[in-house]
Amino acid sequence: MTAPRVDIDPDNAARDLVSLVLTVVELLRQLLERQAVRRIDQQDLTPDQEERLGTTLMLLDGAMTDLCTHHNLRREDLNLDLGPLGHLLPQENW
Repeated sequence: MTAPRVDIDPDNAARDLVSLVLTVVELLRQLLERQAVRRIDQQDLTPDQEERLGTTLMLLDGAMTDLCTHHNLRREDLNLDLGPLGHLLPQENW
């Protein structure tokens, strides 16, 4: 017998929904960050573009931290366990 894959708690439905939305946002933020690093490594950007991109990514990271704090979530809570596939997000980021 396998363990249940979905744990639904009606008392925490809103928090779980926020957690799911923030998980998707965090996934996209990390993908953008990796794309930006790749473009910087390939020297595709001007120094001004690199500066603006770095500032934007830092602000996005701060916004994610603020949103998690506001909703009483830790960044680790956003990392879904996909079972045999592993975790959704790399764990070294936290």
